[in-house]
Amino acid sequence: MKLPVHIAERLLQLLQGDTIPSSAAKHAIIEDLIAEGIIDRRGRIQKALFISNKNAFQIYLQSKYSINDLAHYIETIKQTDVSRSQLVSASSDSKLKVIRSFKGFLINSYFPLRVNINGAEVTLNQTDGIFHFIYDYEQFSIPSDITIVGIENPENFREISKQRYLFEDLTPLFVSRYPQNQSKDMLKWLLSISNNYLHFGDFDLAGIGIYLNEYKKYLADRATFLVPDNIEETIARYGNRSRYNNQKENFDISSLKEKKLLALIEIIHKYKKGLDQEVFIEF
Repeated sequence: MKLPVHIAERLLQLLQGDTIPSSAAKHAIIEDLIAEGIIDRRGRIQKALFISNKNAFQIYLQSKYSINDLAHYIETIKQTDVSRSQLVSASSDSKLKVIRSFKGFLINSYFPLRVNINGAEVTLNQTDGIFHFIYDYEQFSIPSDITIVGIENPENFREISKQRYLFEDLTPLFVSRYPQNQSKDMLKWLLSISNNYLHFGDFDLAGIGIYLNEYKKYLADRATFLVPDNIEETIARYGNRSRYNNQKENFDISSLKEKKLLALIEIIHKYKKGLDQEVFIEF
């Protein structure tokens, strides 16, 4: 059982010599300390708590919770950005608090890319079957003329060299939205740079909803949705009707000014079909 932070804060008050109302610190840990004779509870009506044996209290914290410094424990556990090593330092338990120790996102390209990471200029050389994972994305920057292409599905991300024809007019860097729990890191990075963003997802109502609600909403005019020139004939031939029937519009297009995207939405409703983006691999 870990020491809850709100109880730890009350215990720190007691350790510093304060007396607190018994009603402000109701917990099994408090009752255990009273039973051990480490904390006293006195008073007829307004019962109060105070530490009667500070040395025994320190031994209790160390033996029960591996806490050597209660103030340090509280400060560490309340941090929003804390490492497992810090948790070990505070309580000898790296799993004391649920944290994301593997942040970042995957990138891919089909040409060498000169980037800046943690203040150093490096060249990322792409090799089939190998992707780069950007962990310190807060310190990752790229030339301003590169367009970030966000890709929803793993196969399209892996086989990007087979889809070069879709990006002939761009200098693209491909970023994977998969796994989905990394997509917030991707958005944080996009918000920290000025590069344009192109969304490459499924051509259905769900895919458009992801784009509008997760990216366009925050990136505004910097973001556009990839709509290939032959999209209508491709949807008519390869589209899936069940993808249309099982999806609902979860977005408002009243303020949308992307002409190609508006045309795509009309095409989807016209044929009542949705289209997986994988169709464009070696199309």
